[in-house]
Amino acid sequence: MKIGILTQPLHTNYGGLLQAFALQQVLIRRGHEVLTVDIPFRRTKLMELKGIVYRSLTKILDRQADPIFSFRPTKEEMAVVAQHTRRFIKENIQTSERIPWVEDISRLKQYNFEAYVVGSDQVWRPKYSPGISTFFLDFLKGEAPVKRIAYAASFGTDKWEFKADEAQLCKQLAKRFDAISVREDSAVSQCREKFDVAAIQVPDPTLLLDQQDYVQLIHKDKVAEKKNSLMLYLLDQSPEKKAVVDQVNQELSLEVNSVMPAKKLSRETRHTVEDCVFPPVTEWLRGFMDAEFVVTDSFHGTIFSLIFQKPFLAIGNTHRGLSRFTSLLKLFELEERLVVPGQDFKFQSLAPIDFSKVESILARERERAFKFLSDSGL
Repeated sequence: MKIGILTQPLHTNYGGLLQAFALQQVLIRRGHEVLTVDIPFRRTKLMELKGIVYRSLTKILDRQADPIFSFRPTKEEMAVVAQHTRRFIKENIQTSERIPWVEDISRLKQYNFEAYVVGSDQVWRPKYSPGISTFFLDFLKGEAPVKRIAYAASFGTDKWEFKADEAQLCKQLAKRFDAISVREDSAVSQCREKFDVAAIQVPDPTLLLDQQDYVQLIHKDKVAEKKNSLMLYLLDQSPEKKAVVDQVNQELSLEVNSVMPAKKLSRETRHTVEDCVFPPVTEWLRGFMDAEFVVTDSFHGTIFSLIFQKPFLAIGNTHRGLSRFTSLLKLFELEERLVVPGQDFKFQSLAPIDFSKVESILARERERAFKFLSDSGL
């Protein structure tokens, strides 16, 4: 079967790239022809025009612009920053032609997809998916029957972020899906209560591959070892998070391995853009493989701690969506591994992780996931 995957744009987010890789690999191994649709972040011409007008007016009026609109990296700068992640995409993810605007998504007709799979990641979160109805396949209007499947689609949070008109439209579109699965337990009730559709919870696609699948990627790139390290993967910095890291490091005295750019690309750092380059995806994976302990505020950082069977602390990231963490850790009965910034935390109180139990739960969840795919005709 020819399948098109619709997911978050492929960019510099390690978790986003690896979930796209994993879902595609799973479907290919099940005998399908699969392409991931290549849609960039700027999805509508209207949104781009609004940004141009806003930046122009603030410059003319000599006013302080909103940080979201005030800085726009050039294509050349992004090519430098994303050089390693783009190589990973080119070598490991089969994509459609680039769809520059959501208005041009009709170009996908040329591929004659027999099914679309929407997922995983926060594809059903309006905040992260401008033109949210696209991720409910609104462009499949009067076409021949095409399977519509959601695999581990995520709202990202248990707070409802849809506007009334968005919710009404997406509710009608959701009813056209042949099967819906979601990533968080809270999303099951959201689908039922807000969209009046049934959904089941399945694991993130990264959990459907074996540890060895990721090790092969690491070995293919010949990434250098960083044994006995403290893997530090923090998307957002804060004094509270630093306090947690300091407490862990005081107890373990490990060499810190932080796989992130030295600087974040901004108006102030663009003159040293080389310091803003994202390290290779395989270097990020190697960080988990070699770590003695992991501290992360990333959902996928938590997942790869489990995949590589590393003791970890997950620092709850409320801005990016806390329900993702609570749902995942509840599933694996590891709720105590979640630290909420600002709350009391004692490293010494942590019990060792029983990874044999983790593997048992993971085997059960994989079986559920593959049954869902089979029942959906995939």
